[in-house]
Amino acid sequence: MSTTYTALDRRTFFRGAGLTAAAIFGTGLLGACSSAVDEQKAGAGAAASGTPVRGGTLKTGITTDVIPSTFLTNTSGATTVIGLAYDSLIRYPHDKVEPGPRLAKSWKPADDGLSLTLDLRDDVTFHSGRPFTSKDAEFSIRTYADPKWTAQLRSTAAAITAFDTSDPHRLGLTFAHPLGNIFDLLDTVPILDSESIDKLAAGEAFVGTGPFTFVSRTPNTALVFERNEHYWIPDRPFLDRVEVAIIPDAQALLSSLKSGQVAVAGGLNYRDTETLGKTTGFQSVSLDGAELQVYVGANVTHPALADVRVRKAIAYAVDRDRVIAEVFRGSGYPVNLPWPKTSPAYDEAKNKTFVRDVAKAKTVLAEYGSPVPTLPLTYQAGNPFYEATAQIVQANLAEVGIPVELDPQEGAAFVKQLIGGTIPGLWTTFHSWAQYVPSTLTVSAYPFNALKNASHYENPAYVSAADAAWRVADGTGAEAKAKYQAVSDQLLDGLFLVEIGVVLNKLATAQKVHGIDWTKRSEIVYTDTYLA
Repeated sequence: MSTTYTALDRRTFFRGAGLTAAAIFGTGLLGACSSAVDEQKAGAGAAASGTPVRGGTLKTGITTDVIPSTFLTNTSGATTVIGLAYDSLIRYPHDKVEPGPRLAKSWKPADDGLSLTLDLRDDVTFHSGRPFTSKDAEFSIRTYADPKWTAQLRSTAAAITAFDTSDPHRLGLTFAHPLGNIFDLLDTVPILDSESIDKLAAGEAFVGTGPFTFVSRTPNTALVFERNEHYWIPDRPFLDRVEVAIIPDAQALLSSLKSGQVAVAGGLNYRDTETLGKTTGFQSVSLDGAELQVYVGANVTHPALADVRVRKAIAYAVDRDRVIAEVFRGSGYPVNLPWPKTSPAYDEAKNKTFVRDVAKAKTVLAEYGSPVPTLPLTYQAGNPFYEATAQIVQANLAEVGIPVELDPQEGAAFVKQLIGGTIPGLWTTFHSWAQYVPSTLTVSAYPFNALKNASHYENPAYVSAADAAWRVADGTGAEAKAKYQAVSDQLLDGLFLVEIGVVLNKLATAQKVHGIDWTKRSEIVYTDTYLA
């Protein structure tokens, strides 16, 4: 791995990346059976034919405010702010885990996989006007590794043992061992401003190098950003201002979009998004490449859930096809393992290990030999995806003899319980990170972390498999793929998480909105967005 990767020159960069709106649905009249690929192509053609318009205010709506203390945990409010105000060193394209230039222009890994050198842009400033240097990149990665921020790729950041910042425009990283997911980290970490980090932690300021500068925040009500006049990409962004309304109730958010109070809405249920995609004046955006997985988690310290036979009965009982068809309107596919089809760890045969089989579920439960007490099923209240999924899971488990009581929790409380591992029984939510290098999931994500996870699941064989997959220099090569199979086997044996399906996140927008982009973490990027 001694190849040097070099950024495109500016003219080529803008010709290839400028004005992209790869997932805008043209007229918004495509049927629900259209594939994500078809939707992408239709949107790209529509955007390419338009002429960007400068200026204007884009009003958007999301369901969850940013929680400053969990800013680096990939929660929905934080992803909104990061997409607007921050940049990263590299950025993955939608369809693969292949790094592309961002604040790093080029990079060269050492042949032994134990170090990496990145050449940084010299024309980037923070919103405060201070120049961006290699010391800022070091500060950002070290902050990400700080346990107080509970960031999910913290173990990877902590495996960087030395930083060379002697050149302000070159960053040298030395690793404790080969890191097959190092570029996942560099794609994820937002470049933070050391001079305002205390204000970020308090939710009072968000100073980055991104396309929009922070103006104001009214907690649980609104966020306001304005155009960064000194952004490093010439003539970007097009918009003057982005106003973000916090609207926790999905139906209220839908009404706001229909009435024109907001022009972009994230967090609507899939049926409403599908309907809007067929309605004149609106369109649906499918975030291809930013796959999410819906699943049922189990706290294995619960006396009943401590027995794998109960967890196996749940795996046989869940009607994955119904959840994907009804809750997500066919925007996805059922799986037993977390990996999307684009992942080097995807295995079609292993994804058929557990299919809905009520008789098998009852048989396994009979082997357990004791009545299962009523299990709480926790989910985020007010979220239409989770509520509908929880109701289906409740009905499925009741059919095989596992009583379930629904336990809706306010969003911030749910996140706190998930991170702290205090959810008492079962839960359902989305997880992310499987769209990245597969080792990231099992050494980083709260539900899957082999050393410490939300389920309190401990297994030396799982720890060993996850660690071996992580310590491979090329995270997408043949050696890594073989090790991912061992990880998958451990997940199927342990069943502390019961996967339901891979789904594509969606936005609904007014038809006048063009050029929306996104990262693999579903951070919405408005750099090329315009209103016309």
